[in-house]
Amino acid sequence: MIEPQFPDNESERLETLRALQILDTPHEERFDRITRLARRLFGVPIALVSLVDTERQWFKSSQGLDASETPREISFCGHAILDDDALVIKNAVEDNRFADNPLVTGEPNIRFYAGQPLSAGNGCKVGTLCLIDTQPRELSEEDQRLLEDLAAMVEQEFTAMAIATIDELTGISNRRGFNMLADKALDTCKRQRKEVTLLAFDLNNFKEINDNLGHAAGDQALQDFAEYLTTTFRDSDIVGRMGGDEFWVLLCDAQQHAVPMLLNRLEEKISVLGEVKKRPFQLSYSVGIASCSPHLDMSIGFLGERADSAMYEQKRRKRHAAAGA
Repeated sequence: MIEPQFPDNESERLETLRALQILDTPHEERFDRITRLARRLFGVPIALVSLVDTERQWFKSSQGLDASETPREISFCGHAILDDDALVIKNAVEDNRFADNPLVTGEPNIRFYAGQPLSAGNGCKVGTLCLIDTQPRELSEEDQRLLEDLAAMVEQEFTAMAIATIDELTGISNRRGFNMLADKALDTCKRQRKEVTLLAFDLNNFKEINDNLGHAAGDQALQDFAEYLTTTFRDSDIVGRMGGDEFWVLLCDAQQHAVPMLLNRLEEKISVLGEVKKRPFQLSYSVGIASCSPHLDMSIGFLGERADSAMYEQKRRKRHAAAGA
């Protein structure tokens, strides 16, 4: 068995998936009707909308399979999201990637698999619409087009969800999406007695970038900074654009003394990638930090007020120092 590799944009992909607010939610008719239709049209015993999470694939809709998830390391869909086109396995026992896979040697005894990657609005592949049969079979060109059409219907539902929770420019969570994710993360950390830390970032001299270089450059600065944040912090941390040039990062199970190391890593990434990208601007930021001990009952709003206050104080000190220089 060959385990699926991780896509090059894995951090962005996971951030996009979580921003959809779809993992571990109940089945919904809008997805179930598509998998029912797929099962009927292709005459297969199993049809799934599978979402590939960090260490698992989780089924938003499942027809013909009782399981709600399986480990990512044995998933067929983990392989499927690595390409733009459908992954079609005519007979899994004849494919060295899957011949000794426990999903092939045991239940559900997969022989045929066809998985069409599902993309969110920013192009990240978050999962698949897949067909499974216990008998080897072929998939004609016409069938592949039909599978693509059904997958497009699933993607339309993702788009409707993403509009409400994803920032269109940067592809990360917007304020609403961030708050929804953060509320869940805070509840989990409280139950598990884990400390959380909120970082509130604000870009320095962002108005000058817009005024002197144009709004296209300003948009690029925001996109770059979102990329630096998502690739610096862990997949379990929550990154959001709260509006304008303000970004928040919620560090789950991270103590405040670890923050300087993370900010140093962010500074290095901005410096190194800034040289590579050769932008006509230099990014810098002010940041405020607020932590919540496990025994304290703090809302994300309260943490945000503390972090924002600290961030604006740092920005004020920087302006004062620049004026005195």
